[in-house]
This record gives sequence, C-alpha cells and structure tokens, in this order.
Amino acid sequence: MILENNASKNNASKNNASNWIWLKLFCLTIIATLVFEHSQLDIRISELFYTNGQWLLEKGAQPYAFIFYDGPKALLILLALYLIAVLAIKSTKLSNHPAIANNSWLNKFMVPFSIHETSYLLTVLILVPSTIALLKDITHVSCPNHLTLFGGSLDYLNLWQNIVAQTPAKCFPAAHASAGFSLYGLVFLPTLHQYRYRIFEIVTVLSWVMGLYKMLFGDHFFSHTLVSMLLALTIACALARLFFKRAAIVSSK
Repeated sequence: MILENNASKNNASKNNASNWIWLKLFCLTIIATLVFEHSQLDIRISELFYTNGQWLLEKGAQPYAFIFYDGPKALLILLALYLIAVLAIKSTKLSNHPAIANNSWLNKFMVPFSIHETSYLLTVLILVPSTIALLKDITHVSCPNHLTLFGGSLDYLNLWQNIVAQTPAKCFPAAHASAGFSLYGLVFLPTLHQYRYRIFEIVTVLSWVMGLYKMLFGDHFFSHTLVSMLLALTIACALARLFFKRAAIVSSK
C-alpha cells in the first residue's frame, strides 16, 4: 500500500513537472534573446556569410529561392488548407455521407488524427507564424544587410533601442523559419507519440535549413532563427497542454 502511494505521488510529481515545460521553454527563449543581445555572437556568425563586401548568396537567386523559400511556404499553406478541409469533413455530417464514407481513395488521404488533434495542429500552424509576425511589428529589429557593418545604412542597435527608435525594419524573430518550426505541433500529437523524437529531429533540420537560407544573404541573424525555434516549441507545448489535458479530462468522465 505504501509503495503504491509512493508510486502515485511520483507519477503526480512527474506530471506536474511536465505541465510546466512550456514555461521553461519560454524562460529559455528570454535567456537566449538576452545572451545574443549582449554579445557579439550574432555579428561574428553573420561575418561568416559576408566576405569582400558581398553575401554568399544573392537574395532571390534561383533555384535557391524556390527550393528554400517559395516551395516550403507554398507547401505549408497547402497543409493548413488541407487540415481545414479535413476538419470540416470530420466535424460535420459530411463524414457520414455515403460518397465520402465509402470512398476508399478519399479515406486514404485523410490524416489518421482525431478532430481534437487536427484542431490542435491547425491552431499551432496558424498561431506560431502569427505570433512571430506580431513580434516583428513590435521589435523593429534590423536585418544584417540593413546595417552599416554589412554595407547597409542603419546603425546596429539593441532590441530596446530598436523598439524605441521605431526603425522601419522588421526582422526579429525570423518569420520564414517559424512556418517550418510550427510543424513542432506534430511532436505533441498523442497519435504520433512513439515517433516524437524523430519528428523533432526532422522538423528542426528542415526549419534550420530554411533559416540558414535567409542568413546567407543577410536577412536574419542567427538569434532570429533560434528565438523563432524556441518560441514555436513554447507555443506548441503550451497548446498541447491546453488541448490534450482537457481531452484527458473529458475522456475520463
């Protein structure tokens, strides 16, 4: 009996600890921002991509722009539209319609997620880029290629100075990579729980490739992409806590 009580207490403490992972990720995001804010790390990293007055890659150069920018952006938009369509079918009487219920070809292309999971994933896909876009409008941080250090016309300012100065630039955090990082929502889906580490690795690599592409022609500092990654994880984790805790409560009643 005592052993059972101790085991239940240990499980409860583990659950309570996991409930606050999103807050730890948010704190880590703030720490990362401050570390890069008060160091020369960003500048030193960007100097690796800027030699003899030129960036390693010209902005908009093909086929790189299509492979690393236009293509991924279009695919993520299509994914969001697809999830909206799936959600509409599953959450209405359409799913019971004979033309759909008996259509093996159509059912083959329906994600094996519940309505709750599909709603969560769609929310993450929308909320992560939207949050990053909102922060970009607030922070007014310059891109490397805007700065006199890299052939631009603006002075290098810290985050607070950019906010106060209301500079025309809007480069922090990184929006393009955040669209890829929004796929972290897949990591927290109960249906894909056994594959979560592999999914995390794949999403991280692909999203950093998207972020690195923008760094190669000075559209972002390293910290811009890092903060986007940590914010995306924070949002995905917090929403998973909100969505799936409620689902567990409902299913237990």
